[in-house]
Amino acid sequence: MGGSTNELSGPDLEQGVAFAALEDGKPVLGHAHGEAVVLVRVGADVHAIGATCSHYGGPLAEGRVEGDVVVCPWHHACFDLRTGEAVGAPALRDLPCFEVARRGELVQVRARKETPRRTAPNAPSSVVLVGAGAAAAACIEMLRKEGYSGPITMLGDEEPVDRPNLSKDYLAGTAPEEWMPLGGRERWVELGVDYRPNDPAVAIDTKSRTVTTKGGDVLPYGALLYAPGAEPVRLAIPGGDLPHVSTLRTLTDARAIIERAKTAKRAVVVGASFIGLEAAASLVARGLEVHVVAPDHVPLGRILGEEVGAFLRKVHEDKGVRFHLGTKPKAIREGAVELENGETLAAELVVVGIGVRPRTSLAQAAGLVVENGVVVDTSLRTSADAVWAAGDVARFPDTRTGERVRIEHWVVAERHGQAAARAILGRAADARDVPFFWSAHHDVTISYVGHASKWDRVTVHGSLEARDATIVYESAGVVMAVATINRDAVSLAVEAAMRRGDAAAAAQAAHGSG
Repeated sequence: MGGSTNELSGPDLEQGVAFAALEDGKPVLGHAHGEAVVLVRVGADVHAIGATCSHYGGPLAEGRVEGDVVVCPWHHACFDLRTGEAVGAPALRDLPCFEVARRGELVQVRARKETPRRTAPNAPSSVVLVGAGAAAAACIEMLRKEGYSGPITMLGDEEPVDRPNLSKDYLAGTAPEEWMPLGGRERWVELGVDYRPNDPAVAIDTKSRTVTTKGGDVLPYGALLYAPGAEPVRLAIPGGDLPHVSTLRTLTDARAIIERAKTAKRAVVVGASFIGLEAAASLVARGLEVHVVAPDHVPLGRILGEEVGAFLRKVHEDKGVRFHLGTKPKAIREGAVELENGETLAAELVVVGIGVRPRTSLAQAAGLVVENGVVVDTSLRTSADAVWAAGDVARFPDTRTGERVRIEHWVVAERHGQAAARAILGRAADARDVPFFWSAHHDVTISYVGHASKWDRVTVHGSLEARDATIVYESAGVVMAVATINRDAVSLAVEAAMRRGDAAAAAQAAHGSG
């Protein structure tokens, strides 16, 4: 997927730098063996890994060091400084790691290290993944990284893809299709995965530990990951199923919208959700006239608050998007959308983004505990032996509130997959990571850490209009979530404090940014 072509800069680390010049926990950008490298001192140790995040090419020299891990400033991917391994999504691919030698006071980067080989002595006989999305792909990568060599079968109806890009750069036409697959068919062959995109699971028997596929195969499993994701809510109105009406959940959906956008002049986006607004921005980038229809009186007000929602509305309006709020579509015709308030909007393309529902039917039929998602513990284990659930379907404990939550974020799904892989192999695993997502709106990108289903106070530090702000969401004096615009360091600091469970440090990082 995305990457960068940064020219080599900074010191020649093969020649070396003075140990005294290295500040503890602060990455130094340089180069060695023709590659960009970050050198990081952690106490008396010094580590060297590739300088460019393997997710979207973020600059790790601007990241945050937490122990032996460096966190990317863009989308909070985590890399082990000792090995270069991607240990926290959204990055799934490792970075090169180099030997570091110290000669007196001189620190030099030497040859590449080999990635350590692991074994999995407590491994199950086989692993079956029901679903082929972000959680499944991340689980497979981590299973193999952690030394699992047994059979893996992935059952899903579409190849795992980089879903956030479907409504962002890919839909806008600025990201090539080769960025989209999470690995691709060749990767699954390389990892020894039996991938069956056209033979989904139709039944799970937790007593016999088998999965029955649509084609009639009965597959035994030693461990099962239930991660089928969610399905988009569709419009139950006349014309809601016309050919020019599409949801935006899969690569197939995105391709259909792009094809239609080539000849369309006007589009209606139904729903002022993150997906809906990102799709609106992308279609504007393609030159279409775009109208957004939603029952809300402020876009994203329930998630980001009314002040931020009003700001985002203006961002979109300044780019030509027209909003029709406080109303819904009543019917869709061949070239128009009729609204409940009596308006009729001309449109050759309609994109629907009004939410999703978790795919829990197979889990419920199998006897798993389901309550607005599949109920899991902190290691993502379900109520059935040898069955884990991850991603959009998983309802897991939020340690800060004591409530069970189900969070539909891409990075959460991938980190769930990684945690589930560790748990399947009997390793220490805890899915209570800090939720993170990002959302792009024309020239404004919002980063959001934490989870605030409700709040009693919203504080804005800085200036929304200047695209330099921190928005703090608190409940009973506790920081539940923080959104930032062009303040990556604040976002990283808040996430680190939340991960440690340090509420005071989270508040200081959030409010101290003003």
